[in-house]
Amino acid sequence: MKQRGRHRRRKRGQALRAFLAGTALALTAAATMISTSQATVAANPGTLKPLTSAAETAPLRLRESLVPQRALDRLSSEMGRPVGVSAVLDSADRSLRDAIECTAGERAALPVEPTATAAYCWDTADTRSWRAGAVTTSGDADDDGRWGANRVILSAWSRTGTAADGGGLARVAFVDANDLDQLTYSWVLLAVPVDDGRDFRGLVSQVSGMVWYQNKLLVTASGDGGDALYVYDMDRVQRATVDSAAVGRVRGGWSAHGAQWVLPAVGSYRLTDQAGATRPDYLSLDRSTAPDSLVASEWISGAGDTGARMWRYDFSADPRRSGLLATATGGYARAAEAYVTKASGSGPVLSRDSQWYLGRAARAEGDHGTLWRQNASNPAKATRCGTDETRSCWSGEAESLSYWEQTGDVWSQSGRVLFALPLASIDRSLK
Repeated sequence: MKQRGRHRRRKRGQALRAFLAGTALALTAAATMISTSQATVAANPGTLKPLTSAAETAPLRLRESLVPQRALDRLSSEMGRPVGVSAVLDSADRSLRDAIECTAGERAALPVEPTATAAYCWDTADTRSWRAGAVTTSGDADDDGRWGANRVILSAWSRTGTAADGGGLARVAFVDANDLDQLTYSWVLLAVPVDDGRDFRGLVSQVSGMVWYQNKLLVTASGDGGDALYVYDMDRVQRATVDSAAVGRVRGGWSAHGAQWVLPAVGSYRLTDQAGATRPDYLSLDRSTAPDSLVASEWISGAGDTGARMWRYDFSADPRRSGLLATATGGYARAAEAYVTKASGSGPVLSRDSQWYLGRAARAEGDHGTLWRQNASNPAKATRCGTDETRSCWSGEAESLSYWEQTGDVWSQSGRVLFALPLASIDRSLK
């Protein structure tokens, strides 16, 4: 029976790969209709320019601030004993659709070249009024690619609309990825303790960047005051006891805007008060450095000649500071390496073996974007597709690049589509 089960999964995987290859052919055919002028939509950004002076790197400095332990203890004593990732996965009550069940409109968000090898679509009703953001996985969290016994994908979403109806709230889908033929998930609301741990509020931010490293989850805080990053402890998930649109303490218990779980922040990294302080907009993990590092980039409009900055922070090697950034006197985290790229308008960033990968958003809704690879010594290269070799081959709305080292895959999402493809295929497609 077990052998037949494995055989069915293998045949289903083969059928899915064939289907995705057919989808890629259709997208490539559409790309051949792009005019030559559109094919050169972005000039080659050349090489990366290193930033080495103190004046250039000082605006990248962040200051660490940890939530007092008494506040965390008070909140957990009120809400109940915290749980970990496995408890959230055990409660998964929702499923993603695989690529065959996605609509043609949803599949149009996939890259043209290289071809996705796995793709899934989120439920329309479950994600209505929410915007997809960053992705990170247990491949980031631990060097064996698992968290405990589980393979996990985390997918961030931010609510659209006004503050009155929950606009700006951020939540994360904890996806059980043990069986890639059947992904299930449960929602966790990102929160911030207030009133010394007597209550919590929702994080108000578009989560364009998110990295799970060791037992910490770091997320961007673009709309939440002066904080640049929030830090969450993956062993401090709290259960919501009241199902309502409210957030925080309510009559009868605790509510998380309909989510089953709450993850309260345990710390943050704030922008310094220097003029020109730079907020990280996109994040990823680089395990090819020593020590492992948090990669960050800023978003700069594609208009004008202003270059966008990309940089990295070292993670702490102190076992008492697992998952936190390395800090110097005063609690400051300083950039370990920084560059400027002329690929303005870029979004997601990934760094590995001194190569930097940058996704550039599409110029118009429904179009495809560009994926560049740059370093400090060689001209940039981009994925190309179609008979006219257009660079508009990448997903148009993807806001994340997360490399799962144990499988060699890069995970991202665009709109309601979560997808993966080998980093090796990205490198082959760069011309």
